[in-house]
Amino acid sequence: MSAYDRPVGAATLKRLRLARGWSLAGLARAIIAKAAELGQPLDVSVASVQRTVARWETGKGPILPGDRYQLLLAHLYARTADGQTSLGAGSDFAELFDALGYLGESERRLDELRTLLVKTATDGGGGLLALLGPSTQLALSTALADPSRLDEEVLAAMCLAVGDVNGQVGSVPFVRVQLLLAPIVESCRRLLDAAVPEPLLPSLRAVAAQAYTLAGRAAFETRDDEASRALYAEATAAGGISSPWRRAVVHMSHALVTLYSTPGIEAAQRLVDAAVRDARAGESVTVRARAHALQAEIAARAGAERHARAALALAWYDMDSDRDGDPAPTLFSHAHLRGFEGVTSLYVGDPAEAHDYFARSAEALKAPRERVQRAIVTTDQAAARIRLDAPESAAELLHGCIDAASATGGRVALIRLRRARSELRAWRREDWFADLDDHLIGSLGG
Repeated sequence: MSAYDRPVGAATLKRLRLARGWSLAGLARAIIAKAAELGQPLDVSVASVQRTVARWETGKGPILPGDRYQLLLAHLYARTADGQTSLGAGSDFAELFDALGYLGESERRLDELRTLLVKTATDGGGGLLALLGPSTQLALSTALADPSRLDEEVLAAMCLAVGDVNGQVGSVPFVRVQLLLAPIVESCRRLLDAAVPEPLLPSLRAVAAQAYTLAGRAAFETRDDEASRALYAEATAAGGISSPWRRAVVHMSHALVTLYSTPGIEAAQRLVDAAVRDARAGESVTVRARAHALQAEIAARAGAERHARAALALAWYDMDSDRDGDPAPTLFSHAHLRGFEGVTSLYVGDPAEAHDYFARSAEALKAPRERVQRAIVTTDQAAARIRLDAPESAAELLHGCIDAASATGGRVALIRLRRARSELRAWRREDWFADLDDHLIGSLGG
């Protein structure tokens, strides 16, 4: 941070306080009251907190609020003056985070704090509208009342909000993802059924396809297959005239869900084939790489080693190509691709090689958003250890996977966990197997 940044942060905190009509003492009292409300009372006087607030706002050498005060300020500014939750762009909450960043707080800490407040919003039954700024909430409400008043700014905010929810996967359980998405899914349905301005239809369909796809995945993860199928059908229809790479994304997500909710691999294979066709016709090399990787997994599961290896080679070619200007550069990574290499080797190759691929993939999947994928990869790594006649070592890995699956509600990881447990039954008289069983039953119900 530069010397100029800290004064900006201090000025922002002061502006937020004054906009709420609080004096220094008034904010101090609000902080103390919020701490008591959260069950974390502050054993300090109003005068002491007031002096602390003043040090945050001074124009000469302002200080960064400590972790506890950051949490309390976040709770205070997450609600508007009339008590509505608002976490999106243009909200007091967003401005608070800008101020903390100017004062020197790390992006990682701010992400953790924001995730915590999103969890709180869904605890109280809030939805994705909380991730929209106050002006956007009003504009969306206006558009729902009169669809002819829909504009590009509202659509851009809706798209950003869906991306925000997607970023919460792995940090919050899938049931919360559903709560966050429900208002925007319904808004998209209503707007698509209405007479919105014709030039905005492509953008509206693109936002709807993204929202329906994520909602379909969340419904699958929470074991509502009927709702999942319906949402994927809506996503396919909304994305039907979108760009090919967007259609490919819908097909790939649908294929993975179908693979674990429908007997056999034929239905998933058809969706993967459609994804590959669209990805090859689209402008995203990253999406093309992901489609080829998924094609390799399906082929490996079918025992078609030559086809699987060829698809993997294409995936690596795509990932190592020039991806400047790619519209979806973060959708897939080398770490993800190593996981697909591991799956291919697990089914049609050497389990030792598969184990090493999985280990490298899991090591690189560190972001909160990648927690679900890391759990899946690690359960596959445990499966490789079982095939290498190292069952106790496999069980050690699975304990961490149980914790991740319990925290996120991830269904695919749970399916793989139960499969691994079944493969370990030959050692059911061992103490370590009993420990794993107890952990699995205690956390996930068996």
